[in-house]
Amino acid sequence: VGLSTREKIYDLDDAQTLKADCILILGCGLRRDGYPSQMLRDRLDVGIEAYHMGISDKILMSGDHGSPNYDEVNAMKDYAISKGVPSEAIFMDHAGFSTYESMVRAKEIFACRTVVIVTQNYHLYRAIYNAEAMGMEAYGIHSNLRSYARQKWFSLREAAARTKDFLFCIIRPEPTYLGEAIPIFGNGDVTNDR
Repeated sequence: VGLSTREKIYDLDDAQTLKADCILILGCGLRRDGYPSQMLRDRLDVGIEAYHMGISDKILMSGDHGSPNYDEVNAMKDYAISKGVPSEAIFMDHAGFSTYESMVRAKEIFACRTVVIVTQNYHLYRAIYNAEAMGMEAYGIHSNLRSYARQKWFSLREAAARTKDFLFCIIRPEPTYLGEAIPIFGNGDVTNDR
């Protein structure tokens, strides 16, 4: 997983030549007050900067909105709007419950062909691997803007997740939800639920 994707990971400063159907930002948690966690804000800040650089004119926020009381994607969209991204440029994948599911849905629901994925470096290898296994051309921009207090735990969890997703990319289980296509080339407001 790591060896096949490491050449496709960029720093934001080196990513100016990338072009994609969308910038795909992966969710990773909210604070108790519903505001994005520090790790998620770092992903959002890098993804928003990539948008302003012109890497894509669409952002796909993929995260967990599995209950009315937990809504990563609307928090992510609100944050991006507060940083100058127009609402119609932002699509929300409300059922991005895992990296694997986010990539299946990016391809099958949002009809993405080329994606630039934004997440922390340790996670990008698997995210790019999954995207390519779904048939997309994929690149990554890392959002390592600081040290994270629980990085050892994240890295340990990631080792197990890579094994799981390697197998998932072979056996191709269905994601929790699929549904009708919402092509990324339209207006992101069609994914609004409030």
